[in-house]
Amino acid sequence: MWKRKKKKTDLGKHPLETKDLSINEIRKAIHAFSDQKPAHVPLSVLIHEDLTLDYDLLAPYLHAQPSRPFYMSRETYELFEESDYELAKEIDIVQRAVDEYMKQQQEAPVIDDDPYKRINYYKLKRLDLLHERPEREYYLTKEEFMITYKKPK
Repeated sequence: MWKRKKKKTDLGKHPLETKDLSINEIRKAIHAFSDQKPAHVPLSVLIHEDLTLDYDLLAPYLHAQPSRPFYMSRETYELFEESDYELAKEIDIVQRAVDEYMKQQQEAPVIDDDPYKRINYYKLKRLDLLHERPEREYYLTKEEFMITYKKPK
């Protein structure tokens, strides 16, 4: 006859303590989130438009708010510290250009006969996929045609 009001609890609404977390601690939290998330949810839900991370989603794994920002590439899911923010933006631009080039040409935009598989910026610019030539070299990895800025051995 009379309905009882359910008590509303503020679980998870407490402000998190700010800590100086390392990039490895952030990386571990991202891996834990990835292992726990439903299969249909992409990892990109963690990444805001400005490439910062959604620390609310990582809170159950970090138990703190980082005192400095970290950034994650939306294309390669690589994690970067604040000093490498421009690299995070650039790697996304080049990866999107490489993906589009491969969709259009059905081949990788690498320098011919290059043992390191360096990305050929001329090929990307010729199709108007890249507007500025990056200062650093990028290389095509063996994993799903992803790029990296680290020179292969």
